[in-house]
Amino acid sequence: MKISKQARRDAKSLFAACRPAGVLDDAKVRKAVTDVIAQKPRGYVGVLSHFQRLVRLDVERRAARVESATVLTPATQAALSQNLARRHGPGLQLSFEQNPALIGGLRIQVGSDVYDGSVAARLHELSESF
Repeated sequence: MKISKQARRDAKSLFAACRPAGVLDDAKVRKAVTDVIAQKPRGYVGVLSHFQRLVRLDVERRAARVESATVLTPATQAALSQNLARRHGPGLQLSFEQNPALIGGLRIQVGSDVYDGSVAARLHELSESF
């Protein structure tokens, strides 16, 4: 579906209104959607479609997955959380997982950014260089 420029602008302004401190507020998102549905302005389907896309991208950008070969201590998890929050901003949702296939090190994925410091990745790079 083709979305008009006005619908994109309206969706962006709704999205900006739902991020008061740079972090998406779920209650404001729900209220914005119900208000648009209740008012049904011209092109509201396009506005809601683009608004949904912006919200989805922001949620994905705010999700971080940390994989390690062994279980991380709570102190290490807290330090990683602080460093990632400093680098990517507040409101980051972290999940810690154990992946023995990494052999050692960490693999961190925040949105589309991947930081791979695992032994398995280094071994793969070494085998590709031969």
